[in-house]
Amino acid sequence: MSLLLSHRVSTLSLSRSYRWIDGVKPKRVIMADVGNSQTRQHMLSPSAWNRYETCPRMYWLSRQKLPRKAGMAASLGTVVHASIEDLLLTDYSHIGNDQDNWLPREGERLLKERWEEEKEIFMNTPRRPMWKEEKWKEAKRHQKGGIIMLLDHIGIQGLDHDRITGALWRKVQKHAIAVEGELKTRNGRLMGRLDLLLADVDSDGNMVGWLVADLKTGRTPDRELKSEVNRQLRLYRDILLDNNEDHPPVRTEGWYTLNSSKWPAIGDNVLEQAYQAWEKTQPTAIPMQPTPGPHSCGGFCDWKAWCPHWWNWRFENGTLHKDDFSDAVVLLHEFDSNSGSAVIELCEPFEDGIRAIPTGVKKSARFDGRGKEALQEVLDSEHQGPLFLGSIMTTQNAWRIGHWCDVLPWKPIPDDIEYQKQ
Repeated sequence: MSLLLSHRVSTLSLSRSYRWIDGVKPKRVIMADVGNSQTRQHMLSPSAWNRYETCPRMYWLSRQKLPRKAGMAASLGTVVHASIEDLLLTDYSHIGNDQDNWLPREGERLLKERWEEEKEIFMNTPRRPMWKEEKWKEAKRHQKGGIIMLLDHIGIQGLDHDRITGALWRKVQKHAIAVEGELKTRNGRLMGRLDLLLADVDSDGNMVGWLVADLKTGRTPDRELKSEVNRQLRLYRDILLDNNEDHPPVRTEGWYTLNSSKWPAIGDNVLEQAYQAWEKTQPTAIPMQPTPGPHSCGGFCDWKAWCPHWWNWRFENGTLHKDDFSDAVVLLHEFDSNSGSAVIELCEPFEDGIRAIPTGVKKSARFDGRGKEALQEVLDSEHQGPLFLGSIMTTQNAWRIGHWCDVLPWKPIPDDIEYQKQ
């Protein structure tokens, strides 16, 4: 029994995807209930849930329409995801059943289109580092890794991609129930964007289950999925199960394109926990309380220019300005716009970090590349007062603020006072 695809949408905003087996429509896969027209309400996604669990203030800041930060790793992931989705969604009926030596060229064509599209978005984002053209080869490797896993899903291993025929790729496509599908609970409170929903098929071609596969271009796990990734995938699984009472067995995997490895997400149902998080993350004009610590204040957070708590935490535990790549609040004393050389004065937090106190400690600094451009943009905005510098390289006599650094006005949002979105 062959598995035939009747209807596929790239973004399931209407959220129903149908499968046909030998011309018979056995059931519908409900991604979300769109029967009721609802006014826009608070929704929680897995990424927002993860931010909240890391630090409620981080989550709150992410919802305040502050300047978004672009990153090369995230953009590479977007490019790879989109190109693989394009390969699954494009009609290749013009490719003959026995025709080979076509897919690598087609994959690269689609990858290049997505690369240029994402590059334009990236370059138009004010908070951004340098676009790295040398990452193109890495993007091709990741796309190839994704194709390897799709072939593995239909039982093909070790096949040179030049030998993939039109018939074989159509077989891959027929296993795709949904590509880039929007998942949403019936009440509209929980949502997520699922990369792939694939059919698990037995040796006779009968669909015996669903596989939720989430493409990952990041570092491959050591022994098991990170807890936040595991929770994300289980949420996708559990929304599907909740929306589809007559569902087959559902598996969930993280697909890591770097080395084409598949990692199962195993664990209990997380919907109850997710609804509890939804309650706690209701929109509020009062900033949520932080959870200072090494994973929030001491780690990566895109919103430090608006949060005093990382600064207090660093100052109180004696780690302020101690790392090879450090965040700092500074005063700019001198700046040569031609060479990028500057003199900055380090500041310390006062009044819970809302005010910056000069320390008298001055450092030679060098702004270069995008770091210098960002500083010039801040100066052109006529900002007066302290600056937030993120990820300064402090290993040399002259501290370096390069393309990877944040250069922003220091505008901490105080606790317990209503904040109006800009």
